[in-house]
Amino acid sequence: MKRRTLLSGLITLPLLPGMARFSLAESMEHETGMTVTPLDLPHSHWRDKVSAEAWNVLFEEATERAGSSPLDKVYEPGTYVCAACYLPLFRSEDKYDSGTGWPSFTQPIEGSMGTKQDFKLIWPRTEYHCARCGGHQGHVFNDGPPPTGQRWCNNGVALRFIPATDALPELRS
Repeated sequence: MKRRTLLSGLITLPLLPGMARFSLAESMEHETGMTVTPLDLPHSHWRDKVSAEAWNVLFEEATERAGSSPLDKVYEPGTYVCAACYLPLFRSEDKYDSGTGWPSFTQPIEGSMGTKQDFKLIWPRTEYHCARCGGHQGHVFNDGPPPTGQRWCNNGVALRFIPATDALPELRS
């Protein structure tokens, strides 16, 4: 890494907390033309509605251990929804085996996610959250397969899987 690049990055570190603040609704409308109305609830609202591990991932932005989620190996037809608010986030036809140990998708359901830059590992990454409850889901990378070339790498504990036979008709399309 060039010294100038490193120094430029270090100079911007004090600005990062302000840069990370954004409105999920504004982000979604700008990116997709669609909006999901965010719930105006504190993170504490979800504490007794999801497991402790899910709450840490969703609202403390933790990461589950690779290979720990049974959802990584689920490939039957259905819909993946947010573990907290049940907003549909991914369709099973967009899921693939990335070999990372986390459920991975080529794209989310349009309008379901908000994104922001994450600098926790110094190098910028794109973090994504449920557009309705704001729960942290994972990170998106540009090393996925066609058609998008993206890998939406999700924490399995942040999702629930609804098999197609149980899904509402409007989720099957």
